[in-house]
Amino acid sequence: MLYAIKQHKSPETMLNIELIPAFEDNYIYLLTDTETGTTAIVDPGDATPVQHVLDERGLTLDYILNTHHHGDHTGGNQALKKRYGCTIIGPAADKHRIPGIDHGTKESDIVSIGDSKTKILETHGHTMGHICFWFQDDRALFCGDTLFSMSTGRLFEGTPEDMWASLTKISALPDDTMIYCAHEYTEENGEFCLTVEPNNEDLKARMDEVRQLRAQDKPTLPVSLATEKKTNAMLRAGSATRYAAIRKMKDDWD
Repeated sequence: MLYAIKQHKSPETMLNIELIPAFEDNYIYLLTDTETGTTAIVDPGDATPVQHVLDERGLTLDYILNTHHHGDHTGGNQALKKRYGCTIIGPAADKHRIPGIDHGTKESDIVSIGDSKTKILETHGHTMGHICFWFQDDRALFCGDTLFSMSTGRLFEGTPEDMWASLTKISALPDDTMIYCAHEYTEENGEFCLTVEPNNEDLKARMDEVRQLRAQDKPTLPVSLATEKKTNAMLRAGSATRYAAIRKMKDDWD
């Protein structure tokens, strides 16, 4: 199954983005530069659904973009590289943990996918090598497990201070940035946020939308950064100390 994603198109927009579900709740993203036909896959935890979509479309694969080393984001790397001869790009800090990686990147590096360009943001916290891919012209952020709709990733390797610094970096992006998270956790995350901010009217409205989408088995992503700033209790924490408290509440709540 593949979902076409509606985007706000502008003269500068050159990236076509589609969503490929994997496992129980992972999202893999297929990116196509519309000017050159160059293709990339973001965080292919499983090669099989990616191969199915590419082969069905008669497409090859030029790049894999990995946000971090976890197997549900990199498990398909080697099979896809063997089949298509693609180049794997990921965090330089995690080169030893990214299967098949060809190029390691660091903060502010620019990577070209055809004529589309993405800037690397280092976002420590979930893991210490985590990066995000920021396509400025397309207002698209592929954030792996750093930011979820109405939550963040667990702190497996970093500290609350690390994650808060990463969230602050993301919050500084334009409000019309669309957030492409790697998991469909939105409904559960929103239920938790309602326990933190039960009187948040923006949150209530977002949850009405989310419940309707999930009842139809539709993805809740992407979501705008503006919406996250209004509804994500962790992004709204205001400080690393408050973020740490809310993150622990969520860990215990789960």
